[in-house]
Amino acid sequence: MLIKTRGIVFRTLKYGETSVITDIFTEEKGLCSFIGGGVRTAKARMPFNLFQPMMVVDLVAYHREGSGPSRLKELRAAEVWTATPFDIRRGAVALFMAEVCRKSIQEAEEHGELFDFLLGNLRWLDASPHPIANLHLHFLLGLSGFLGFQPQDPEEDGELFFDLTDGTFSPMPANHAFLLEPDQARQMLEILAAPLELVHEIPLQRAQRKVLLNKLLQFYQLHLPGFKSVNTPEILEMVL
Repeated sequence: MLIKTRGIVFRTLKYGETSVITDIFTEEKGLCSFIGGGVRTAKARMPFNLFQPMMVVDLVAYHREGSGPSRLKELRAAEVWTATPFDIRRGAVALFMAEVCRKSIQEAEEHGELFDFLLGNLRWLDASPHPIANLHLHFLLGLSGFLGFQPQDPEEDGELFFDLTDGTFSPMPANHAFLLEPDQARQMLEILAAPLELVHEIPLQRAQRKVLLNKLLQFYQLHLPGFKSVNTPEILEMVL
């Protein structure tokens, strides 16, 4: 079956001498694997730079349900980023988003709201005139809602701990290390409540950001079977 759809590239691996296998989250079919033949040549009809993580593309493919990678027929840019490819900070955040998405999103079916969420974050990352140091934290918390374990507003007021294992708030700490201290829980709630356009206004020090990022990735590992360690936080720490 021939399909035409937009997609967001999560990962691309070399395949043979001139081809690639790429994981693309498509608007029509969800997460799919494709073979791009002959794209690593000087005269390729589908330029290799379109297969970079978090590129948004229009594709035409011979789609096969549940029988290995489908074959790409056409691929072109659906969005042209003017800042992300040339800014080391924005590029590092895009790589982080791609790695988290690849390790957490498994749906091989249409999910328009998730596609719009990812596309909106990528557009803001590329166009924002504001600092982007909090953007990856906001992204993690927003994505957790689509994955089914987003923190909910606490029913109590005051100084509250957040238990990462069951996603609940409590005035007393749990008897394990998988938790957020009250200050960290407050920071998390502030980021979660902020619109994407205003998340830069939340005051966080570099050390606070690092701790919160590590805790949120631990949160993912506790709630997503098979979610492995993420490599790109080290890059984020260096450039943000």
